[in-house]
Amino acid sequence: YTAKERVHREQSLLIPGLVNTHTHAAMALMRGIADDVALEAWLNDHIWPLEAQHVGTDFVRDGTRLALAEMIKGGITCFNDMYFSPDIVAEVASEIRMRASIGLIVIDFPTVWATGPDEYLSKAQIVYDSFASNPLISMQFAPHSPYTVSEATLARVRTQADQLDIGVHMHIHETATEVDNHINAHGERPLAQLERMGMLNGNLLAVHMTQLTDDEIALCAKRRVNIAHCPESNLKLASGMAPIGRLIAEGVNVSLGTDGAASNNDLDMLGEMRTAALLGKAVASDASALPAATVLRMATSNGARSLGINDRTGSLETGKYADITCVRLDKLHASPTYDPLATLVYSAGREDVTDVWVAGKPLLKNGELTTIDERAVLERTQEWNRRLSK
Repeated sequence: YTAKERVHREQSLLIPGLVNTHTHAAMALMRGIADDVALEAWLNDHIWPLEAQHVGTDFVRDGTRLALAEMIKGGITCFNDMYFSPDIVAEVASEIRMRASIGLIVIDFPTVWATGPDEYLSKAQIVYDSFASNPLISMQFAPHSPYTVSEATLARVRTQADQLDIGVHMHIHETATEVDNHINAHGERPLAQLERMGMLNGNLLAVHMTQLTDDEIALCAKRRVNIAHCPESNLKLASGMAPIGRLIAEGVNVSLGTDGAASNNDLDMLGEMRTAALLGKAVASDASALPAATVLRMATSNGARSLGINDRTGSLETGKYADITCVRLDKLHASPTYDPLATLVYSAGREDVTDVWVAGKPLLKNGELTTIDERAVLERTQEWNRRLSK
């Protein structure tokens, strides 16, 4: 093999591209629109009414471009999305040449994307078929949560996911209120319902999971459930603190996600790694919990595994795609460097990312986006800022 190009980056660290396992990409256009409120009020009083009024294909297209530009500049090479118009999200990701796991959204009530379960599921099949041959695009079913999707619909999701041999990506046990409401309505906790339905397995990616008993932690380990940890969103919405150290100790595969920029308020996986490490130590009352190497695995190989694509990406090794991120370690805030992994997690920031490659193609070259017109994205974003501000 003879390289066509050689890239020199002194005093830099090459890592596997970061894998963001939980996003609502298009919601980047709602960044900062409903801050400092609890999750239930955030959804019911702010986000859902705004979505009903403004969300359409143009919103999803422009919001996804904004999110992908931000993620690429922060070293992210793959994202797992859950939002309306998944076909548009997949189209934008394909145009930009970014790796994506597209969530085939399912909710019981009508939205701009579908009128009810029948249409959600039929459209899911169409989107799946449309991108089945694209090597950068994979799919997961994305029923929103146990409180927005009935048991009957979840059973249909499980059947169709099994037929297509794809995973299921869902918010579960995000808040104590969610769990209490489910008990009052159904006489059991959400995880108990999913266990009874046979949905707790290695194809499930459970997002948030801040409310877990000892028995539930053991059950998740036994059933090989994957968990997407979103520490900054959980902190900002005061949803709770997931017992990540205990989950990892039990052998659960835990990955990292930013959640959407409307609740975070950024799509910064380097920042998420640092928060996860610090929060994990505080929750465990153990300074050795969640060391730098562990959180880097959460942000790379664990994420690829949770999306069912660890045969393609998530680590730098022969036979996988060249999804690679380069991070400078020569700036004041990262100097001196004794342990590169510790410097990456505790000192470096996304502004230190210089280069990003997906499948060997440069998406960021010496700090400049190569497949996105950053100025055009900002102009469209300002237009949406004016619209939503009204």
